Amino acid sequence: MTGPGEKKRIPRHVAIIMDGNGRWARQRGLPRLEGHRAGAERVRPITTTAADLGVEYLTLYTFSTENWRRPRHEISGLMRYLRQYLKNELPTMMKNNVRFQTIGHLADLSPGVRKELKRTKQATADNDGLTLVLALNYGGREEIVRAARLLAARVQKAELQPEQIDETLLAAALYTGGMPDPDLLIRTSGEMRLSNFLLWQASYTELVVTEVLWPDFAPRDLEKAIEEFNRRSRRFGGRPGEEEEAEC
Repeated sequence: MTGPGEKKRIPRHVAIIMDGNGRWARQRGLPRLEGHRAGAERVRPITTTAADLGVEYLTLYTFSTENWRRPRHEISGLMRYLRQYLKNELPTMMKNNVRFQTIGHLADLSPGVRKELKRTKQATADNDGLTLVLALNYGGREEIVRAARLLAARVQKAELQPEQIDETLLAAALYTGGMPDPDLLIRTSGEMRLSNFLLWQASYTELVVTEVLWPDFAPRDLEKAIEEFNRRSRRFGGRPGEEEEAEC
């Protein structure tokens, strides 16, 4: 917790559940896809603000494994906006030194989307500023099952003994292997659940829920969430009065 005159802690990794696009559109009498279009336009200012503040990783919950249940035209529209975003934002990513990454099972996405994702990753691979991570066809439970299977395969090949499997090995086998766990997870639109997002990684993440719908989420709202983060005492299971410094 910071006091007067103390330096503000900047979370090293911020994750956001971008919720409320459909509600935003419904409130305005617009089709749901208009809400998704407006939501896509929020990514640039939030990414830029995060980079300016010194955040190292920004992970956005873009398309979950459960989202395939939505109407086909809505899914097609979402994928179209994703491709447009990648094409339009690449120059901005390069200008701002942003490295682009994804987490999730990409094989189920269309060839056109996968091609654009690969192109953006390759183009930004040498950038060393903020890492922007889109969670695409991502589910936390599926991620953990996948990691368990990878480790089981190593055991089957005699590369690993079962008793050697620990939290470090399992974490390395997740999609996020090599990334720090999120310090701060923000959910927009007021819903109070994780929705199968970063279940392993969020064990000690600070949660901030805002009533602001994602298409209305502004840089100031991100700054407010970080201010709330700074009011928290992060003990990581310790006793009150034994606060540990976050790895920020």
